Amino acid sequence: MEKPKKRIPTEREISLCPCKSQLNYGICCRPFHNGKAKPKTAVQLMRSRYSAYFFRKVDYLVETTHPDARDATLKQELQKTIYQANWSFLTIVGESGGLEEDKMGKVEFIAEYFVNGEPFELHERSRFKRYKGVWKYLDDKG
Repeated sequence: MEKPKKRIPTEREISLCPCKSQLNYGICCRPFHNGKAKPKTAVQLMRSRYSAYFFRKVDYLVETTHPDARDATLKQELQKTIYQANWSFLTIVGESGGLEEDKMGKVEFIAEYFVNGEPFELHERSRFKRYKGVWKYLDDKG
């Protein structure tokens, strides 16, 4: 019987995750993006959504948006705009709630990005809410 071949990880998997967790993408946000795991906290979801913007994973962004806040055209809007920004850095400023035992949470962050070579910052206080036990992005009204 032939030995199974060892899978060679891609460079993306062994590179640091764009969410700035200091972990490799393969063990940080990739399991969330591939549906192998669910974020246990609001901050994990926030970080994984940032990485999804970085890697332009539209389906993940739609799926992790709370149904109460998910407009019927969200996927189409994301598909139209996802390539306009190049995300470059994420800083988590603060958080409240959003732990494994919580039902709601808030995460304040600053995301840096470029559009046509011009630098911009998005400073947001996001609200997260569980839906059927899973963390979802609700809105920016935190």
